[in-house]
Amino acid sequence: MKPISRRTILRGLGTAMALPWLEAMGPVASSTASAAAAGLAPASPTRMAFFYVPNGVHMPDWTPKGGESNLVLPEILQPLAPFKDDLLVLTGLTQDGAFAHGDGGGDHARSLASFLTGTHPLKTAGFGIKAGVSVDQVAAQRIGKATRFPSLELGIDRGAQAGNCDSGYSCAYSSNISWRSESTPMAKEINPQLVFERLFAGQLSNETAEARAKREKYRKSVLDFVAEDAKQLRGKLGQVDRQKVDEYLSSVRELELRFARVDKASTIDLKGVRVPTGVPKENRDHIRLMFDVLALAFQTDSTRISTFVYANEGSTKSYKFIGVPEGHHDLSHHGKDPDKQAKIKKINIYHLEQFAYFLDKLRSIKEGDGNVLDHSMIVYGSGISDGDRHNHDDLPILVAGKGNGAIKGGRHLVYPKNTPLNNLYVTMLDRIGAQTPSLGDSKGALPRLDG
Repeated sequence: MKPISRRTILRGLGTAMALPWLEAMGPVASSTASAAAAGLAPASPTRMAFFYVPNGVHMPDWTPKGGESNLVLPEILQPLAPFKDDLLVLTGLTQDGAFAHGDGGGDHARSLASFLTGTHPLKTAGFGIKAGVSVDQVAAQRIGKATRFPSLELGIDRGAQAGNCDSGYSCAYSSNISWRSESTPMAKEINPQLVFERLFAGQLSNETAEARAKREKYRKSVLDFVAEDAKQLRGKLGQVDRQKVDEYLSSVRELELRFARVDKASTIDLKGVRVPTGVPKENRDHIRLMFDVLALAFQTDSTRISTFVYANEGSTKSYKFIGVPEGHHDLSHHGKDPDKQAKIKKINIYHLEQFAYFLDKLRSIKEGDGNVLDHSMIVYGSGISDGDRHNHDDLPILVAGKGNGAIKGGRHLVYPKNTPLNNLYVTMLDRIGAQTPSLGDSKGALPRLDG
């Protein structure tokens, strides 16, 4: 049977649905180190994502006690126990650009702006912001043309793009993790429904508006508009691929139903006009809907690069729904108070529970010789280690996924003090086929990721 194109999509009125990887599509060209060494192209694309949490973590209950070959997850990391074999805990990495270097206060702003760039942001609250190109955008520029969206920048809090947010640093630094150029941050999208609509929108904006209006009028699913295309496609597929397409379409429909519930629950009465917001009120629901949409984007190869920010740096968000009514930032200045440290730990665990949810989504999506988690490299961490000290060395950094064979999990890797975090990023860029000799303050590759 003749292979079908990797770019095959299901079309309908103003709707274009990308497909997950199917056996009928054949292998995908890529450049992971393991595949190159074997002289083969992996069957599936490699994805790369970066997840950021603000205000640091409670390091005593983050850092594993076991050695490299005996990873023992401490209390904060326990939500990731089901993914232990897919996990690297990295100790000793530093983001030097986040230190003051004579600029005084502003650690929170510097932490987020430098986290993926490895540069020291220019201290300004107004004109002339300057950081550096972030690792995700280097990858997007090199390999982004292979997908509909070079990258997706996602988050929970919008954040201001101007004004003074942290000791003379622009709010743009506190709100953005992704930078296309040294002066151009990539604003994140916080509405999961808008991301969903981007994934399944047609090529012309007027078609998209027409399709949306018709769908709302008749309460139809996007699947109704591509039903004929889907039927024709099934006739060209084997049993395994047909099952995979059916599962994919079911997951899309489930997301639509969840968005419908969000719209209904989030509707407000504004002088008699009902206005659906599309953003869940509950933080957990918001995060998980975002993760569902991102998993769908990876599954359909709509993008291979993404960033996600749980909350803007210096966030004062309350977590009363887990028994922590105080503001996150205030608690991070714990002064070694055991009660405050315990509450910081609860926030840390909550964030990782959501991360575990995302990893489980990826692992559940079968693809080629494994699953999407097997074919991903996902960094999770913060640009601050201990929120009370505001230090940027010995950062809390995790890497999840096998990266198409480029990463060997189940280990705790300890590196020499002040090893640049950007060494990790340079290595990841090499593994994904976006090689660059240096990035920010990197000083070479980070060894031992693949064992």
